[in-house]
Amino acid sequence: MLAAIVCAPLVDAQQIGTNETQGKDTTYTLSVKSQLVTESVVVKDKQGKFVPGLTAKDFAVTEDGAAQTIRVFERESLPVDATPLPVTSEDEESIHIYKTLGRTKYATEDKARSYKDRRLLAFYFDMTAMPPEDQLHALQAAEKFVRTQMTEVDLVSVLRYQGGSVDVLLDFTADRNKILSILETMVVGEGQGSAEGVDDSSSADAGAAFGQDTSEFNIFNTDRQLSALQTTAHMLEQINEKKSLLYFSSGLRLNGNDNQAQLHATVDAAIKAGLSFWPIDARGLVAQAPLGDATQGSSGNSSMYNGGAAQAANDRLQQSQDTLYSLAGDTGGKAFFDNNDLALGIVRAQRAISDYYLIGYYTTNTAQNGRFRKIKITVPGNLNASLDYRQGYYANKEFGKFNGAEKERQLEDALLLGDPITDLTIAMEVNYFQLNRAEYFVPVTVKIPGRELALAKKFGNEHTVIDFVCEIKDEMGLTVSNLRDNVDVKLSDASATELAKRPIEYSTGFTLLPGHYTIKFLARDDETGRMGTYQGVFVIPNLSKATKQLPISSVVLSTQRVDTKQALYNTMKGKEQAKNDAANPLVNGDGKLIPSVTRVFRSDREIEVFLQAYWGGATATAAGAQGSSAPAQPAAEATKVVAFVSLYRNGSKVVDGQAVQAMALPENRLGAVPIDLKLPLRGVEAGEYQCQVTVLDPSKDRAAFWQGPLAIVP
Repeated sequence: MLAAIVCAPLVDAQQIGTNETQGKDTTYTLSVKSQLVTESVVVKDKQGKFVPGLTAKDFAVTEDGAAQTIRVFERESLPVDATPLPVTSEDEESIHIYKTLGRTKYATEDKARSYKDRRLLAFYFDMTAMPPEDQLHALQAAEKFVRTQMTEVDLVSVLRYQGGSVDVLLDFTADRNKILSILETMVVGEGQGSAEGVDDSSSADAGAAFGQDTSEFNIFNTDRQLSALQTTAHMLEQINEKKSLLYFSSGLRLNGNDNQAQLHATVDAAIKAGLSFWPIDARGLVAQAPLGDATQGSSGNSSMYNGGAAQAANDRLQQSQDTLYSLAGDTGGKAFFDNNDLALGIVRAQRAISDYYLIGYYTTNTAQNGRFRKIKITVPGNLNASLDYRQGYYANKEFGKFNGAEKERQLEDALLLGDPITDLTIAMEVNYFQLNRAEYFVPVTVKIPGRELALAKKFGNEHTVIDFVCEIKDEMGLTVSNLRDNVDVKLSDASATELAKRPIEYSTGFTLLPGHYTIKFLARDDETGRMGTYQGVFVIPNLSKATKQLPISSVVLSTQRVDTKQALYNTMKGKEQAKNDAANPLVNGDGKLIPSVTRVFRSDREIEVFLQAYWGGATATAAGAQGSSAPAQPAAEATKVVAFVSLYRNGSKVVDGQAVQAMALPENRLGAVPIDLKLPLRGVEAGEYQCQVTVLDPSKDRAAFWQGPLAIVP
């Protein structure tokens, strides 16, 4: 918090200790920096009962070992056995169906609006993660709670996430009819049964708090759902009391394309805001048919008969609940799964918040360094009490005053920070290609939306320097490779306009052994200080051990090749870049193939699919072990493979590309077969598809398959 106190000019003041002429107007400015830290503390005795009657003098608070003076102290009384409000009949209810649900903001607490002794429950409906039947199930559960189980100490807020924005439909209120009106409007749909309301240029601004859209950076990522929750946590941070967010969704699944740093950032934002997540799975109790239900066609392969399809469906269900479980467990809430009475999940959150003490202090450490500060709160030992409270928080960050050394230290700290910074959006693709029996070349491609970097132009800067830091660790937690680089991006008016429409792409490469790895990548706009983090895991399989299936590399989808010296920022320079390009299978005489990363393609373009098959594999290794100085190259007619690419939608094949034959590279010990496929998209309907690449080895009756999602836009 920054407070500026400006004293009015003194007229005809007596001259004391100054050479200023008497009567001259003088303005004194006093700038004070302070930060109020609030903690909600639950104190229980040995029997697990709340300990009442304590005062501020009974508590001792330290921050990083330094004693703090308590400035704010309140007891919040929230009885868990409060009697529900009287049940009203439908005739007594005054429910209004709105044509358009207005968007609001959370009001700050003041004398006219106090949250003291009130339980704050925020109903958050993730419409992007629920089919219509689950949306109805969740809304009906919320209505049931409001009608029959809401008490006089409860305040309810309603939020909705859809279309790339978080809408606060209702601030915290105890007005049941207003809450039911909002929920019922969401059930029947806005604009139903109402002729009032005007939607034209005179309408009020309905800007949303969260602005990530469904552009290419967000189609396949759970990041934007987590980012929306993080935004909600920031909105609720201004309210000091404990808050519970009831998160209604049909699961939240993190997969290989998702940025795990965003999960950590969302959890940390919730902890800092005193917000606990209570996820409720709107699917209720799920009973899955072994071969799938009637909503889609069968897989049509052997997995139908060997249990693979049933196991995959069960794994998807479990994975979709794992993230919900993490959100709850890390923020002090509990996840509610496999129960058709969703209102019971709300009641659990309601009863979890009991009496607590609200303690506030102005920290003596005003440094804006972004570091973690540990808080310790104690009471007299003779109480034999247990305390439940937030164990610490991350300080705010101030970038503008950093010098060069401090900026480098910030990058190093951010790499180790448990609270990942996600101000910049980062998308990443990691691929692998076998170099020899032991080593693999791992090209890494990063995309950053240019519109976020173009912000530097708004501050009058003609260029911006982007700092990159990357660290790769193995499954033992040991660092096996790292990177530090920076790129100077010129920002003329023309280039800034171009940046606003196109992403910045950056590539590098590593040589690694087979195994499980964790990658953490940071990018920072050195002009504005905005930073983004990508954190994920990837696996490099040992293709030399493949015997039954045809070993293949990862699959790259792209629509462009560029000159290695243009339109792409590389960590390698000069001879190092030439050496890197020689080992990189994505580089050939036609230029460098740029992975799509986000897997979003225009319908007027052609997809280029690139991968490598390794014909030799275990066979070549065995041949070398029999005493020959080098594995004998197989006959040319025996080293051909056949490959083709297909697009599926809703389980049905929509597009089938032309099959091509590919041959092994000459004098390659692995028998590497580069495969380059083309798939025209002209005439293909826009939408999301499943892409499948099939590679056949007729000489050995082997095959390999790869599948991945992509989206086609007009």
